[in-house]
Amino acid sequence: MWENKVDIFNVFELRCKTTCYFGVGAINKIADILDSLKEQGINNVIFVTDKVAYKITGAWDVIEPELKKRNFEYVIYEDVSPNPTTTQINEATKLAKEKGAKAVIGIGGGSPIDAAKSVAVLLEYTDKTAEELYEGKFIPTKAKPIIAINTTHGTGTEVDRFAVATILEKEYKPALAYDCIYPLYAIDDPQLMKTLPKNQTIFTSIDAVNHVTEAATTLVASPYSILLAKEAIRLISRYLPQAVAHPDDLTARYYLLYASTIAGISFDNGLLHFTHALEHPLSAVKPDLAHGLGLAMLLPAVVKHIYSAQPEVLADIYSPIVPGLKGVPGEAEKIAAGIENWLFNLGVTEKLEDMGFTENDIPKLVKLALETPSLGLLLSMAPIKADEKTIESIYRDSLKPYIYR
Repeated sequence: MWENKVDIFNVFELRCKTTCYFGVGAINKIADILDSLKEQGINNVIFVTDKVAYKITGAWDVIEPELKKRNFEYVIYEDVSPNPTTTQINEATKLAKEKGAKAVIGIGGGSPIDAAKSVAVLLEYTDKTAEELYEGKFIPTKAKPIIAINTTHGTGTEVDRFAVATILEKEYKPALAYDCIYPLYAIDDPQLMKTLPKNQTIFTSIDAVNHVTEAATTLVASPYSILLAKEAIRLISRYLPQAVAHPDDLTARYYLLYASTIAGISFDNGLLHFTHALEHPLSAVKPDLAHGLGLAMLLPAVVKHIYSAQPEVLADIYSPIVPGLKGVPGEAEKIAAGIENWLFNLGVTEKLEDMGFTENDIPKLVKLALETPSLGLLLSMAPIKADEKTIESIYRDSLKPYIYR
């Protein structure tokens, strides 16, 4: 395979809206990024992270000396949870204001980086709260400079204009989509991902699979979003088992990270629809539910329901996982069962019932999917009509495995 000919230690610039430094050793580019901030008159920043990501990955061992060398002032907010909340964003913003931070650096996976994006907005709109931001009470057009130091291979948030947070009191988990929250710089360094636990390695990669499944089949999908989807799924199907078996394999981490990054670019162009719109209510109701696991439980049913509208595209992009598809509508059950079998072989056997959801919860989940701010936009992008009946059917089909039907 041609992948073996690529020098994974060659840090290159992946140029999209964000300048992303990509490759083994990219974390060392923090020196150039800090120099760039100083040239803009910025020498005071807030780091938004969790209690583990910035230390266990080794990122802080590189960053801290560079900060000291340049006499940067900084403060760290490290209380971001796996599903970040608006309360946490408000706390981080308050800390940033108190310390006079002029830029925001997120270190971690999607949760810390999404929180960092939100803080960057609220530092410009000082009279607003995170709840107002996520309920769409105002439309931001500016944010403080955002730097994303990514430590997982799943979200793609380091190169896109999206962010997600939960409003716990309302059990809402809305998404933002604004040009002002593209990171100025991003760092994608596979060596920061060697410490990812097995489950996170799998769940984050499944997140990327869902990104491209949706981006390739929305009403605004393009040849570009489909091309990136095909390559992302090919790479994940090839390298995810290797990363699970050999966590220190930098080549496997490199290509999973590359797949995640191009998946982020794919849905930045093609947008999302069912799996993300229907997962957000799940983890809003159960904040401890891993986002990638929620997506995994829904994915087979979503593909089954949309297959008749996009059989050629789905058969093509999923050929590494479910070979032999002809791209005709009658294969909907076959591809759904094939995707579930692939997930089960990875060890992801949970369905909604295993997480405590029952038939009785479906009306509430449907209501949240239809009423949570921003999710209506995602549902409007679906290739089939996203009405109450269809949403209910997808949740019901996701309660149990296909093998028990």
